[in-house]
Amino acid sequence: MKDNRIKKSAASPVGLSTPDDEELRLINSYARREMKADEVYVFPVVLCDNDVDRDGERFPVESLFALEKLFVGKTGIFDHDPSAKNQAARIISCAVESVPGKTTATGDDYFRLCARAYLPRSESNAGLIEALDSGILREVSVGCAVGEVRCSVCGEPLHSCSHKSGETYGGKLCCGELCDPYDAYEWSFVAVPAQKNAGVTKSFGKERNMENLMKALGSGKEITLTAAECQKLAEYVQKLRHSAADGVYYRETLSADVLRLSAAVQPDISRETMESVMKGMTVAQLREFRSAFEKQRDAKIGAAPQLYREKNKSADGKNGAFQI
Repeated sequence: MKDNRIKKSAASPVGLSTPDDEELRLINSYARREMKADEVYVFPVVLCDNDVDRDGERFPVESLFALEKLFVGKTGIFDHDPSAKNQAARIISCAVESVPGKTTATGDDYFRLCARAYLPRSESNAGLIEALDSGILREVSVGCAVGEVRCSVCGEPLHSCSHKSGETYGGKLCCGELCDPYDAYEWSFVAVPAQKNAGVTKSFGKERNMENLMKALGSGKEITLTAAECQKLAEYVQKLRHSAADGVYYRETLSADVLRLSAAVQPDISRETMESVMKGMTVAQLREFRSAFEKQRDAKIGAAPQLYREKNKSADGKNGAFQI
C-alpha cells in the first residue's frame, strides 16, 4: 500500500521506543521470561490502508477492522520469506484509525491499520534498531488471505465481471476490493511495497468452482490459480480429453453408417460428394440422415421372414404361408 511504512513520531526516541506498562504486559504474554522495559524496543507501524495500491487493489474499511484482530501477535520478517531466521519483530497491538481531511483515490475517507511492534534490544539487533531509527527500514507490506476480490463498481467477483481494474465507469474508479480476510500470515520489511513480489500478498480463501474458473480464463485478464484450482482444472481437462475421444469414435461410426446407407439408397451420389457434405454436419444432422436413409432402405428392400409366402401366390391356397 502507498502508506505501508514505519510511522514517524514527534516524540523523543526514548518515548517512542520504550514500552509503557500495558505494552510491557502484552510483550511478556509472548516472552518465556519476564522482560523489563529497557530490554525491548517498541515502534509503530502502518500495516495497510483503504487506498488503492500499485496492484489496483485495496482493503475496504470493513476488511481493515477484520485484520485489526488477525494481525495481533504476528511476526515481522523480511521480503515475505517465511524462514525462522528472518523473524525480526512481533506485533502486540493493532487499531484502525482515520486521518481527518485525507481521502483515497476512490474519494472515500482515508483509514489505516496501525500497529505497535517490538523486538529485543540485543547486540545482534543493534543494526536493525539503527536502521529503524535512521529511516532506512521504513516500508512494510502484509501477507494475508482474503475470501474474495470484488469489483468496486458492481460488487461482483473481479475475475468474472465485465469491468477492468484501473478504468473509470460513471465517474467511479474500478479496483479490486480485498474482502472477507480470514487469516494474517506475517508483515514484512520490503524495498517496494504493494508489488507482486514485494508487496501486499493475497490469496483466495475460497476455491472457485469450474464455472467461475472458466469465466476467469475467458476474461482475457491475468489470473492466479491456487494449487487446488490447478489440480481441479487439470482433472477437468483430462475428462474433456476422454469425452472428446469418445465423441470422435461415435462420429466416425455414425459417418460410416451414413456412407454405407447412402450407397444403398442414393447410388447416384458419389462417396466423395457424400464425405464432403458430411464434413460440415453436426452429430445431430448425421443421426438425422442415418434415420432417413434407414427408412428409405427398409421401404426399398422390404425385409420378410424366410418361410413367408403370400397366399395369393400359393398353388392351392392351402397352407401357403408355410410353403417354401
